[in-house]
Amino acid sequence: MDKIKIDSISARSASLERTTKETSVEIALSIDGVGDSNIATGIGFFDHMLTLFAKHGLFSLDLKASGDLVVDGHHTVEDVGIVLGLALAKAAGDKTGIRRYGQFYLPMDEALALVVVDFSGRPFLAFDAELGQGSVGDFDLELVEEFLRAMAVNAGLTLHVRVLAGRNRHHIVEAIFKGLGRALAQSLEIDPRVQGVPSTKGAL
Repeated sequence: MDKIKIDSISARSASLERTTKETSVEIALSIDGVGDSNIATGIGFFDHMLTLFAKHGLFSLDLKASGDLVVDGHHTVEDVGIVLGLALAKAAGDKTGIRRYGQFYLPMDEALALVVVDFSGRPFLAFDAELGQGSVGDFDLELVEEFLRAMAVNAGLTLHVRVLAGRNRHHIVEAIFKGLGRALAQSLEIDPRVQGVPSTKGAL
């Protein structure tokens, strides 16, 4: 059974813990940060991608995860996505004043990824990338989509990811994570012209 503990929610930041029989994840996130991070999941390549995500999103992110890596990385990566999504939703609060939408084309050498975000409260992932089988370092490439889906569902994001070019799979995944940080930062940026939330419904 999941156990989720919300330690604190302050202006545009959140910290929480989630524990199951498979994983334990702790996170502290500020979406108005400076791009600093301290990441430890036990999966080196995943740590690198989350560090890039925080750097390019200008998020301050402390994240520690332990999981059943003796099985594989699936539970750890998916559960990190769940907790990161929950933290994003908590930190965004009622979304007053945010731009809501964000999009970024991210080139990484020969690779090019397009990431588009709607912080709408409607969770959906459209993932169009041919990553093939196998791993980069100790990271199973199938887990890119699993991480993105878990994060989008728990943050309440409509998220589109499309890889437009690329051969080197390290470059492709890096373009996705950097682009995700940039697009999310745009969507969460405060626009002083926005009155309330950017929706005719009056709520997101």
